[in-house]
Amino acid sequence: MPLTTSAFTDPALANRTSASAPIVRREDHDRVALVVLDRPKSRNALSDAMLAALAETFSGLAEERRIRAVVLAAEGPVFCAGHDLKEMTAHRTDPDRGRAYFADLLGRCAAVMQAVVNLPQPVIAAVNGTATAAGCQLVASCDLAIAAANARFCTPGVDIGLFCSTPMVALSRNVAPKHAMAMLLTGDMVDAAEAARIGLVNRVVEPGRERPEALVLAERIAAKSAVAIRHGKRAFYRQRELPLADAYHYAATVMTENMMARDAEEGIDAFIGKRRPTWEDQ
Repeated sequence: MPLTTSAFTDPALANRTSASAPIVRREDHDRVALVVLDRPKSRNALSDAMLAALAETFSGLAEERRIRAVVLAAEGPVFCAGHDLKEMTAHRTDPDRGRAYFADLLGRCAAVMQAVVNLPQPVIAAVNGTATAAGCQLVASCDLAIAAANARFCTPGVDIGLFCSTPMVALSRNVAPKHAMAMLLTGDMVDAAEAARIGLVNRVVEPGRERPEALVLAERIAAKSAVAIRHGKRAFYRQRELPLADAYHYAATVMTENMMARDAEEGIDAFIGKRRPTWEDQ
């Protein structure tokens, strides 16, 4: 059972049934935080309020050492439909035709995606239904992903004259270039099996099992040394942007620091002594 629950809503609107009141719900399952996009009537679109709620949620999680893994899920038949196009279109009447708003919106969205990557805890997407455009970007930004067999993914901006350039960043760092380009150039839907084949998700499960399976996986990760996981996640993303020699030098530096941690000493001693380690997260 969850230990605690909390909700983040548009402060201007308390009615959670309102289409303009996106909600991010959090439930803590022992050492795992379940973060749920809870605006199904609006397809969990990344509106201004939704992005603000996600940013606040991830900012809080980054400071919580008690939480050792995060599962990101969504209510309703759509995981996330990407940006709220109606909200964006409303800014066409701005004096600059929305240019400043669009730049700010995309910057805030990029910050949320990077917050997922920069969280010290691993983040597992539990994907039901469809994840399109920036919604697909959100899945690709997570460290791991488990998808329901009925899940589908696409970057369909090209169909409306708007190439999915920002989703491309996360997508192209998860799948091979030709697979990424095929999705970006055609806008075609990719089913869950194909998403697993090309590396966008880790595993496909029966519909309704994606969230429980993600929670089980998160708890397995939460049982590891948190200090080792923090070192490893940060290093994973940093090293792959470096040339090979630099990557090895950086990884060796990180591993040396990790070796000096109390948990590494305890883990090695436990392995040699054939006993279960007791983590101190130091």
